[in-house]
Amino acid sequence: MSNVNKKGFTLIELLVVVAVIGVLASVILVGLAGFRGRGRDARRIGDLRQVQNGLELFFNACGSYPAASDWNGLVGALRTPNSDSARCAGGPASIGITQVPVDPGTTVYLYGSAVSDSYTLGATLEEANTALNADIDGSSNGVNCGVSGSGDTVYCTSI
Repeated sequence: MSNVNKKGFTLIELLVVVAVIGVLASVILVGLAGFRGRGRDARRIGDLRQVQNGLELFFNACGSYPAASDWNGLVGALRTPNSDSARCAGGPASIGITQVPVDPGTTVYLYGSAVSDSYTLGATLEEANTALNADIDGSSNGVNCGVSGSGDTVYCTSI
């Protein structure tokens, strides 16, 4: 009998390699899930800062903040003329607001304005964030901003 050099991998070796690759891929995907949530949270905080800038433009043009009780009311006040912006020269288009950010996930941004010279903006975050240490807590302008502590997931800013 002659010794023939057989080159290649056995079925067992191939199955072990595929299993190891599968385990590594699942560990990496699970680890990346947190980064996606943190990315969406960063966008939410950035969106609220953009809306703050728009509200300041609105205030400078109109002399007050939109009197809306929720996010949809705010979007309507910023994008179309209504009773709040009727006294504004040229309406909202003259202050450059054409789009209002939309939440990147399934939650809805929060807005409340109990009086014409103050407002509260909020967003529910997916994960604990250091920004929650510097936000406002409790209820402000009709917006529930959560409670201070480890269970707080609502980021709020107010003027």
